[in-house]
Amino acid sequence: MNPYPSLFSPLELGGLALANRITMAPLYLGYANLDGKVNKRLLQHYGEMGASGAAMVMVENASVHPRGMGSPFILRVDEDRFVQGLAELAQVIQKGGAKAGLQINHAGRFAHGTEHPVAPSAVPLGEMIPEALSSEDITEIVEAFAQAARRVREAGFDLVELHGGTGYLLAQFLSPHTNQRDDEYGGSLENRLRFPLEVIAAVREAVGPEFPVGYRFLADEWLPDGLQLAEAVQAAPRLAEAGLAYLSVMGGTYESFFLPERKEQEKEPGYMLSLAEAVKQAVQVPVITAGRIQDPALAEAALVEGKADLIGLARVLLADPQWPQKAMEDRAGEIVACEPSCSLCFQKVAKGQPIFCSQWPKEKREYFATRD
Repeated sequence: MNPYPSLFSPLELGGLALANRITMAPLYLGYANLDGKVNKRLLQHYGEMGASGAAMVMVENASVHPRGMGSPFILRVDEDRFVQGLAELAQVIQKGGAKAGLQINHAGRFAHGTEHPVAPSAVPLGEMIPEALSSEDITEIVEAFAQAARRVREAGFDLVELHGGTGYLLAQFLSPHTNQRDDEYGGSLENRLRFPLEVIAAVREAVGPEFPVGYRFLADEWLPDGLQLAEAVQAAPRLAEAGLAYLSVMGGTYESFFLPERKEQEKEPGYMLSLAEAVKQAVQVPVITAGRIQDPALAEAALVEGKADLIGLARVLLADPQWPQKAMEDRAGEIVACEPSCSLCFQKVAKGQPIFCSQWPKEKREYFATRD
């Protein structure tokens, strides 16, 4: 008997038939080539994720614009020359039985490798002051998102996800902390929603009405002057109604992740569930939750209690790609845990190194710790 009937029940997501409620949430790996192309390590990793038993695998963010790359070792989707490699990535995931998605992104003020990162406003980030986007720049980036989404579809992915989380550009426009514009893109929530809504509209037009478009949604920046949940639940329906297949809910940005109170909170199982629950009550589309959902029983309870529609596993699935299979077979006690006290993967990201999990066997750690 299946011990988690809700977790392993099917769901239709934007026209896609998902076999269960488990998704692989996007997790930056740092495996891509320096030129932004797919390589054998990415194919091996995502092949394993595709065969994990998760119904949907969302590939980590790919950059839509040369000035929007969050790392030198990030996937790119800003030119047609990247489509072939991305097609191999989609195929290896689908071969394992999962639906394949690609998250697309512009890092904004967190962009790497550009002397003057761009952002909604010139709000300092440490000693760096980003360049405020002009209206012409905004139009260019909207089109970049649209063309990137077109390439995602041409590469054979089943869906595309817009990265409106982690404090990246879409979230920067929505945030009163980073958006201090005095034109039609700033000020009121209505105005701060303008850029994300323009991106969604352009992407929807580029991929057509039948291709699912999801959205990684930052529901609380966990900053005193940032976007907070009370305002996020007003924004969420506007985004969803613009043509989204789902909202994948998260909290925090690079400016709040490492605050002492947040580092402690992050150790708690399901620490972002309350955000997903609040957003779910405000929208009509499915909601994905994430945040250290280690125990299948916690995932089942979140679904049964109506706090979310799908469960996103990132580091948890990295630590044990057999999590879905073990849960289905009532072997939860055998799941290899992502240790709350371990932040090795985050440490690797901070150092610009490819990530690996401390729970992996030595041979696997050594393989993924090197670059091609």
